[in-house]
Amino acid sequence: MQDAVRELVDRGLQIPAPSTVYVAPEVACDCIADDVILHPGSRISGEETSIGPGSELGSEGPVVLDNCQLGAGVSLKGGFFSHAVFLDDVQIGPCAHVRSGTLMEEEASAAHGVGFKQTILLPFVTAGSLINLCDCIMAGGVDRSHHSEIGSSYVHFNFTPHGDKATASLIGDVPRGVMLDQEPIFLGGQGGLVGPVQVEYGTVLAAGSVHRHDITTPHHLVMSPPNRQLDQPYDMTVYPRMERRVIKTLLYIGNLLALKAWYLHVRKPFMSADRFGQACYDGALKALGLVIAERIQRLGQLAAKAELSLAGLLSADAAAVDIAAHEALAANWPAMETQLVELDHGIPGAGPPAPLAEALGSSDQGYIETIRTLSQDVRCSGTAWLQDLVNASAALWQSKV
Repeated sequence: MQDAVRELVDRGLQIPAPSTVYVAPEVACDCIADDVILHPGSRISGEETSIGPGSELGSEGPVVLDNCQLGAGVSLKGGFFSHAVFLDDVQIGPCAHVRSGTLMEEEASAAHGVGFKQTILLPFVTAGSLINLCDCIMAGGVDRSHHSEIGSSYVHFNFTPHGDKATASLIGDVPRGVMLDQEPIFLGGQGGLVGPVQVEYGTVLAAGSVHRHDITTPHHLVMSPPNRQLDQPYDMTVYPRMERRVIKTLLYIGNLLALKAWYLHVRKPFMSADRFGQACYDGALKALGLVIAERIQRLGQLAAKAELSLAGLLSADAAAVDIAAHEALAANWPAMETQLVELDHGIPGAGPPAPLAEALGSSDQGYIETIRTLSQDVRCSGTAWLQDLVNASAALWQSKV
């Protein structure tokens, strides 16, 4: 038996077949809680790994866990998990593939065969089986019985024929979603989103539909028609809707900045009571930093293609608005990049409004309970604070065109 595994067994962890469990030398054993269950085939690595009380690995298949942070009561039933964060009571079925930049908040869950990367699910969001959802933020719902849902076999299409990923999608948003009082969003199974799109709260996307456009009216059932037959010339170096991609990316970055502010100024005291909560807090901030940097990098890659795309537009006598967007992005990207980094660096000083700060300071409950008991006026003040951060990011484009 490996020495690290023997130490965990001696401390009382449930490890039914210790000889089948591997704990890498860099893992700090005191960052694995005493009542964790490690089933056969568990492989744990990474000096930043932390596994909170009551968590369980591998109940339905082998687990590879690398540099992840788990809160209390997390169940990862089988699969590969790397540089991801799972807050209290997250549940994921077997055969998962969860990669860096993924953050699943309280009671979010997924069934078997899911793929997540740079995916942020706010509390209670539930995913079915055989899902590929990368480069998304999803929110909505108030509890485990009234939650946003991703139907089985759903895909977020995040890679374009142009070879870029400036395609992140907002399914809900951060300023309202963190208040845990929004109507759920339902993404019907065997469907997909072609990023970048926005989906409003209360939306029901019919099963079997692939959606390519924003849905901005709440409480609508939307069914996209089957693709019409199309056969026409297509230049993969030309972006005919450049401005839309830029605006969507800036809005997405703004939502990430808002969530980072929420962690720094609202969540921190709720997650600092013990070393496992602190590890999840640190991991969440690191994940958000990685995702923000990724989105800025992807926008920069798009800007680098603007001149070539512009040449194609000019030869095709494209609309003036498309030409202007290309020229603005090519000319102003270095300044925009600097301004985005400055917005990110300014988040620690962007404190919440007084009503929200006072309500948080007087609470003696946990995070979910505290947010649920906020008055409507306090919620509105908090949403407005976060929305200002989103707007500051979006405004970087408006000032350039």
